[in-house]
Amino acid sequence: MPNLIVPRSKPEQILHGAMQEFLARGYASASMDRVASLAGVAKATVYSHFRDKESLFKSLVESMARQRMQAIVSRLDMNLPSREALKNLFCYAVEDCYENPEFHDFKRVLVGESGRFPELAKTFVEHLSKPGIEILTAYFRDSPEFDFPDPEAIARIVIGAMIHFVLVQKIMHGEEIIPMEIDRLIAGLEYLLFRSP
Repeated sequence: MPNLIVPRSKPEQILHGAMQEFLARGYASASMDRVASLAGVAKATVYSHFRDKESLFKSLVESMARQRMQAIVSRLDMNLPSREALKNLFCYAVEDCYENPEFHDFKRVLVGESGRFPELAKTFVEHLSKPGIEILTAYFRDSPEFDFPDPEAIARIVIGAMIHFVLVQKIMHGEEIIPMEIDRLIAGLEYLLFRSP
């Protein structure tokens, strides 16, 4: 599975090193010295791009969220009928999260550190969760096929189902305890959204 951050520029090299360091040691124990070493740059170079460890972590979250959102949103083809467009979107979103061990590990770090460092978790919500909810809400609100009284609530329910699936199956290692195929989840969401009232 490819890394979430593909290094190209110095800041991207640093983010790549930071991802490795945060995954290995968590936020609290991560060292800017080790980030520099893993990135293959001088420590001064790290500080020339990122003020401190918190700004580095936030930049990492923002970069990862931006890449993931762009990849997911690009799958929402407005030219397709709603049922097909949403099925494609849901399949891609769930499979993208489900098959990415680095993302699972990063979410563990983020959740584990959220009690002591709530601003870090808020960065994730601001840059990944919130835009996803807004995009799906707008789609439900603007599509003539749907007449939901509260499109945002429906968007949160749908996204919540997908997040819960990945969280329990992969991040919490529940695959052997309560196995379920991705296709069944997507079929269930389709049924809820498109059945006749």
